[in-house]
Formats: sequence, C-alpha cells, structure tokens
Amino acid sequence: MIVLNGRFLAQGLTGVQRYAREIARALDALVAAGEAPPIRLLAPPGAEGLEEFPFLAPRIVGRRSGQLWEQIDLPRALSGDFLLNLGNTAPILAGSHQAVVIHDAGVFDTPESYSWKFRSWYRTMQRMLVLRGARILTVSEFSAGRIAANLAVGRQGLGVTLEGGEHILRQPADTAILERNGLARQGYALVVGTGAAHKNLAALRDAIGALGARGLVLAVAGAKDAGVFRQEGGPELDRHIRPLGRVSDAELRALYESALCLVFPSRYEGFGLPPVEAMWCGCPVVAGRIGAVAEVCGDAALWFDAARPEGLGEAIAQLADDPAFRASLTEAGRHRTAGFSWDAAARRLLGYLPR
Repeated sequence: MIVLNGRFLAQGLTGVQRYAREIARALDALVAAGEAPPIRLLAPPGAEGLEEFPFLAPRIVGRRSGQLWEQIDLPRALSGDFLLNLGNTAPILAGSHQAVVIHDAGVFDTPESYSWKFRSWYRTMQRMLVLRGARILTVSEFSAGRIAANLAVGRQGLGVTLEGGEHILRQPADTAILERNGLARQGYALVVGTGAAHKNLAALRDAIGALGARGLVLAVAGAKDAGVFRQEGGPELDRHIRPLGRVSDAELRALYESALCLVFPSRYEGFGLPPVEAMWCGCPVVAGRIGAVAEVCGDAALWFDAARPEGLGEAIAQLADDPAFRASLTEAGRHRTAGFSWDAAARRLLGYLPR
C-alpha cells in the first residue's frame, strides 16, 4: 500500500502546500473511481481538513508535530508501506522505500532568499534522502535539471509531475475585494507574491510610472513569512499601489478575472503557480523569461527582459494600449491551460510509484 505524508495538513497554505492539497484531492478522486491503488493518509496531531479526503482513509498518528513528527513518528507508523511525500521534506529513516517531491533547488540556487537555519536543514536533509536512495520527483523540467546538478543525481532518474490551476475556479469570485480597494475592471495590474528575495518585487518600481501615466494602479496580493524569507522589500507604498495582504481563493479569482494582467517578475521559480491560475481565469501574464516560468507559459505570456528594468513598464503599456493584443494573449493562455490540471498531474505522479 501507499502512504501519503499528511504533514501539509498542519501547515499554512503556500505554493508547496497548495500542490500537496490538490494532488491529495485528485488522488482521492482516482482511488474512488478505482483508477489508483489503495492509498492511506497519515497526518500529525493538529492536522485540519482530513474530511476532504475520505477515500484516502485519513488518520492521525503519533504525538509530535512538525519535523519531529515527520522524522520520528511517521516512519514508525509505516508498517513497511511505501511513503509518498509531496512537500520538499521526508523522513530520512524511511530510506529508499519512499518518493519525495522536491519543488525546486532554491536553497542551493538562491540562498539569499532563506534564513541560514532553513537552508542548512533543507540542504542536509535532501542530500541524506538522495544518499539513502529515496525516489526524487519534481514539478518541472527546469527544477529537474537544477536538482540533478545540486544533489548529484542522474537527471534520468528524476520524475516530473507538473501542476494544475483549475482549483482557482472552484469557488465563485468574491468581487467585494475590488470594491473595498477601489479597483476598477482592467484598471490595475496584479502581483501575487510573498516578498521573498527571489520573487524580485523590487523590480516593480520601474512599472509604476507606466501604470500611473494611464490612471492604473498596482494591486499586490500575498503575505510575507519573515521566519523563512529575508525580505528585500517591495515597491514604496504610494498612490499607485494597493497592498491587499493575504486573500482567499474566491477573492484571488475576482482579482485575476478583472485585472489588466498578472505581473510575475520573479527571478527564480521551480514552477510558477500564479501564471497558471491567471491563465485559467483569462488573465494575461507578463513575466520575466526565467526558470520554469518560460517552460510553463510558453507562447502564452508577454515576456520582459529582467536585465532591462524599464522593459516591465513597456510590456504593461503595450497591454494597456492594445486591447486586441491583450485579447489574443488571453486566448493563448486559455489554450495553454489544457496541459495543466491536477488530475493530469496526479496521474503522472502515480506513474512513478510502485503499483
């Protein structure tokens, strides 16, 4: 039998936990339909949302929490079953009888984005997992290449699952967030980011002029986690900025559907979930051609050169001034989403696991 590591159900919702929850939801549906082998979900005390996965037979085990639960209590509860870990970490004691999805090589490639304790633990643990023979999976070809280079594993041995984005359509759009923040339809460019150093939010300063000249504003959605990330700071809060803080999925859907575009200036991404969410909502994407973002968006994004800060403003101006071009980019994004669904990602994942 396969056991799913449910530690993500006791963690806050970021991109990694989003992936884990949506893959678990898709696996639950596949088990219910008889299209996946039996899977049971084991979670730590304090886990929430177990009722969302009835066909994974969810159960609380152990008494510890966090890393101690994962490294000690979880492997003790396996009883020889194969373990699937979806969130970058896994118990070293489980050795080769497990698979772990490592989403990127950021702790090696962009160490400035993380606290030294965080990156030291991740580097050590992931190296130990490789030495112990754990099966390594990831979410993009870009990440596979970077993980192979940093963890000294053969690229041919890394499985790629991809991600989905249709979860953003699960709830009706909550347009009240637009009214509360004075956001008019196509009257703003949207940024979704944490403020981490590798997200490059400071680059947005160079886009404010292009927005302000057209009576547009920059709406910034997201939360900062100072315990993990060393902040480099976002753009100065002025009359062309609308800081929104953390938003719900329903609010985020409304923001995507009414935005002029999503601006995604990140310098490093293992996948890039916001662009996929945006394309599912019919929101054009403006992004730097880096990392996995180019792989994910293909010809369905308007690219700017990160080496030319003024290029971001020029790209936003092009979208604002050319409605026909914006419409064509929106349509290209809708077509692109056909390759990114959680059902497809879960089926790919199952292909790398023992049957």
